[in-house]
Amino acid sequence: MLAALARRYAFGDLAELVDDDRVRALCVFGQRLLDLDAEDFGAAVPRASAVPRDLVARAAACHVPQTARERPRGALASLRPVYALLLEVIEARWRRREMSAVISALHIAAEYLPLLAWETVLGHAGDPARWPAGFAGPGSRFGAVGDRECAHNRSQQSAAERTLRVAAEPPPGWRAYLDRQHSHVAHALAVCAGVCRRPCAAVAWLGDSRASLGERCRVALSFGDSALVRLRHAAPVGHGFGVPSPEEVLEAWAHTREVLSRTRVGRAAATEDSYPLPGLPALVSAVAATPIVPSTLLADVAGHIAAALPA
Repeated sequence: MLAALARRYAFGDLAELVDDDRVRALCVFGQRLLDLDAEDFGAAVPRASAVPRDLVARAAACHVPQTARERPRGALASLRPVYALLLEVIEARWRRREMSAVISALHIAAEYLPLLAWETVLGHAGDPARWPAGFAGPGSRFGAVGDRECAHNRSQQSAAERTLRVAAEPPPGWRAYLDRQHSHVAHALAVCAGVCRRPCAAVAWLGDSRASLGERCRVALSFGDSALVRLRHAAPVGHGFGVPSPEEVLEAWAHTREVLSRTRVGRAAATEDSYPLPGLPALVSAVAATPIVPSTLLADVAGHIAAALPA
C-alpha cells in the first residue's frame, strides 16, 4: 500500500504513515514539487540530506530567487526546467483527477509563457537584474508610466517601471515585486514584441529576431486568453465555486487548440501525442523555440521513496 501511495505521488499522506526520517524527508521534498512551491525549493532542500544530490540540483533549477543577488538564479536564469516540471505536474494531477490543481498549474503556465519566448533573445528568463540596456536607454518607453504612446496598460507600465530599479531593493521589496508584478512584466514584454504598433528603443535592439519573437508572444497571449485558461474563473483557485470535470477541460482544450492552430506557431497545439492534453508539450516547445518535454522529477522522487520504504 505504501509503495502504491508513492506511485500516486501521495507524498503528504505517505509522510504521515511512515516512521522513517529519510522517507519523510523525500516526501516533504516531493510534496513541495507537486505543489509547485518554487519559493521554498531552495529553503527546504539543503536540510533534506536524504534527498539525492541530483534531485536537489534539478529542483534548484526551478527555485525562484528570494533576493536580487541570490546565486544561482534558478527560474530567472531559465524557465525551461520550470515548464518541464509544470508539464509533469499537470500530467500527475490529471491522473489523480485533481482538476482544480490542473487548472491552477495551467494558469501559472499561461502567466509566464511570454518570458519563455523572450528567453531566446534575453539569454535569461526575465531577470530584472540583467535587463538589456535598451530597456532604459534613450528612446525607450519601457516603464514610462502615463506615456500614451506606449501600448502597455497602467498595471504593465507600473510593473515595467519597477523592474528598472527593483534589483537595488532589499529582499522584502524584491519578493513583493515577484509576488505582485512579475507576471504583469511577462505580459508587458509580450505586448512589446507582439502587439505594439509604435515600437520604441526597448525592442529596436532585437533586429531580425523580433518577427519570430513577436509571433511566439502572440501565441502566448492567445493561450493566456484561451477557453482552457479561462476555466480558472469557475474553479476554487479562481473566483467561483465550481470545479470543471475532465470532460469540460478536454472540451475547452479542443476549442483552444482550434483557435491556436490558425497561426504557424500555434499549429504545434494540434500535435497528437499521449499527453492528457494532447499537443500541450508541443505548444510549449514551439513558444520556447526549443524542445521541452515533461520532466521525470516527481517520478524519480517516487522511485527513491519506494526503494527506501521498509520491507
